[in-house]
Amino acid sequence: MSAGAPGVLFASSELSPWVKTGGLGDVSAALPAALAACGCEVKLLLPAYPALREAFADALVPRARIAPPGGELPGATLLGAPLAAASGASAGARQEPLGPDARRRASPGPSGAGAELLLLDAPELFDRPGNPYLDGSGADHPDNLLRFGLLSRVAALLASPESPLAWRPQILHCNDWQTGLAPAFLHYLHDGRGAASLLTVHNLAFMGLFGQEALAALGLPPQAFRFDGVEFHGRLSFLKAGLQFSDRIATVSPSYAREILTAEFGCGLEGLLRHRADRLAGILNGIDTVDWNPAEDRRIAVRYDANSLARKADNRRDLQQRLGLAPQDGVPLLGVVSRLTGQKGLDLLLALADRLCADGVQIALLGSGEAELQAGWQAVAARHPGRCAVVIGFDETLAHRIEAGADLFVMPSRFEPCGLNQMYSLRYGTPPVVRRTGGLADTVRDADEAQREGAQGNGFVFDAAEPAALGDALARAFAALRDPPRWRAIQRAGMACDFGWEPAARAYLGLMQAALAGPRTRS
Repeated sequence: MSAGAPGVLFASSELSPWVKTGGLGDVSAALPAALAACGCEVKLLLPAYPALREAFADALVPRARIAPPGGELPGATLLGAPLAAASGASAGARQEPLGPDARRRASPGPSGAGAELLLLDAPELFDRPGNPYLDGSGADHPDNLLRFGLLSRVAALLASPESPLAWRPQILHCNDWQTGLAPAFLHYLHDGRGAASLLTVHNLAFMGLFGQEALAALGLPPQAFRFDGVEFHGRLSFLKAGLQFSDRIATVSPSYAREILTAEFGCGLEGLLRHRADRLAGILNGIDTVDWNPAEDRRIAVRYDANSLARKADNRRDLQQRLGLAPQDGVPLLGVVSRLTGQKGLDLLLALADRLCADGVQIALLGSGEAELQAGWQAVAARHPGRCAVVIGFDETLAHRIEAGADLFVMPSRFEPCGLNQMYSLRYGTPPVVRRTGGLADTVRDADEAQREGAQGNGFVFDAAEPAALGDALARAFAALRDPPRWRAIQRAGMACDFGWEPAARAYLGLMQAALAGPRTRS
C-alpha cells in the first residue's frame, strides 16, 4: 500500500459482470481496481450469491466465522479469494434480471493489485437464483431486511477493532441503501471506533425502508429510532442512516450532488443533505473504455475511430438489416437502450414517435420495464414497420450495435444521477439528445449553445420534461445532421472526451483522505 493511500473495505450488493442491475455493478467492478492502481489495498465485501461462488469456486478459502451478531441476524462464514482469480468460464453464470442495464464486461472480471474479494456466506439469505433484490414475481424478497442488514452489520464489524481479520481498513466505503446501515452500526455498536466511513449514493430514490420493528430484528438499540438516527417518517431507512452517520458522502455526478439538496430531487432527505453539505461531493462515474471502444469492439459490424467515421455508415446499414428497418440513407436513425420507466423519460419520446416515424425518422429501441411503456412502444413498432424496431429484453451485442449504428442516441431522463449510455454514445460518435439533469448535464454540452459561445458542443440538450422540448432538441439535431462538416465536428468532440476511471479514483482518494483528516461524524 502506497504512503498516503488508505486501506479500503468496499461494501456493495452488486459486482459486474456476475451480479448487476444497474450502474452500481459497474462501479463496484471498476472503482476498486482504479483505487488499487492508485496504491490502495482494497477488499470488496459482497454476499455470496451463487454466481459469485461459482465464478471464484477454485480460489475461495474460509477467512473467518461470523457468530450471530444480534437480533434476528444469522451467523455466517467469510470466504476470500483474489479478485483476479475469477473463472472466465463462469462469467456467464450471473445473477441479474437480464434487463437493459445489465452489461457484461469483455474480460472475466475486474482486477487490481492488492484487491481481494470477501464473500459473506449465509446460504439461507443469499443462496437463491435471480435478481439480488426481487423474487420471480418482481416483488422484494421478504427477508431483504435481514439480508442487507447482515451485509451492513458485517461491513461495520470488519471496519471495527473487533474484526475477526488481522487486516484493518482505514476507510469503509458503503454503496447505496443495501450497505447504508453500516455507519450506523459502527456508531451504535462500536462507539464510532474503527474506520472512517464514506457512503456513495448511486440513486437517492431507493432508501431501504422498513417498519419500526426492524430495529430489534437488526440488533440496534431503541435510541437509534430518532430523527437524528435511523428513523425516517416513522420507518427505518438504511440510506438515511448512512447519510446521517457517514464521515463523507459522495454521489455519482457533480450536478446530482447539487440537485439532491432541493425538494424536487431530494426525496424528503434534502434537509439532512443540506445540513451535511460540507461533507458531500459529486464525483462523475467513469466507463469501461476497453469494452466500449469502437476502434476495438468485436461486437459491431465494422470497427472505426474519430479518423474513420465514414465506416459508421456500415454499422448503420447492419443495424437496419438486423432490426428490419428500411435500408435507407439520409433519414435520421435514433437509438435507445434503456429501462422503460418514468425516470428514463421514454414516455416523452413515445408521445412523439408516431409523428417522427411518419416524417421518415427511424427508431431502434432495446429495453424493458413498465408494462404500459413496453406495450406502447410495441404498438408504435406495429404501426410503423420498417420505421420503428422494438426489442423487449436485453442483448449485449445489440446494445453495442445500436451505439455504433444509430445517428443519435436519445436519453430524455427526468432525473439521472450519472448515466452511462450518454458516455458510451459520445465515445461511439453518436451524439446524444438528453435532458439537462444530473450526470447528463455534466457530460453533454449542447452544440447550438456552444456554437453561440464560439465553442464546440458534443450533443443536444433540453430542459423541460415535456415532449415539445424533446421535439425541439431533436429538430435541432436533425438540422445539424444535414450539415456534414458540422456533424463531424460534433461527433469528434464527443469522441475526444475522457471518461476513464482514473480521474474518479483520484477524486475518491482525496475524499477518503479528507475523511481521515477531518473530525469524525457524531450523532
